[in-house]
Amino acid sequence: MINFYSFQGTVTMISDFYTGQNGETAGCNKFISVVNETGAVVNFVVSPSTYFVDQAIVAIGDRVTGYYDGNAPTILIYPPQYQALVMVKEATNRNVKVDYFNNQLVSSDGQLQLNLSPYTPILLTNGQPFSSIPANRDLIVIYGPSTMSIPAQTTPYRVIVLCFQ
Repeated sequence: MINFYSFQGTVTMISDFYTGQNGETAGCNKFISVVNETGAVVNFVVSPSTYFVDQAIVAIGDRVTGYYDGNAPTILIYPPQYQALVMVKEATNRNVKVDYFNNQLVSSDGQLQLNLSPYTPILLTNGQPFSSIPANRDLIVIYGPSTMSIPAQTTPYRVIVLCFQ
């Protein structure tokens, strides 16, 4: 199980990032620097396997949230540098939660419970329908209004199942 951590802020720089692995050519990986409202900076390494919600194109000045594996080893440098698993460009009238959801479809932090309808699209990252129940999995949940209860309950607009290797 991946322990999803996130960092939200404004994109200040985007550049090519060369890893030198497998005969890689320039341009396949990107380096995205993000600064939050308190001035903290995080650098995200974005690879072709990073999932961008809605296939959004990110530019300097955009507000984004980057999700990474909090259990993954990282190099001890400043600013911190993380391999981005999921990137979300901020948009109005929608919320996004990336987390593990248990058999009751409650997030691992206990803050959100999903009430799926027969019309809720449940997809894989490649856009194909997911043919099983999304319980006990890492999910990207795109949703709108939710209840004020704990956990908040929502009927998502869309659910994307993360099938990491």
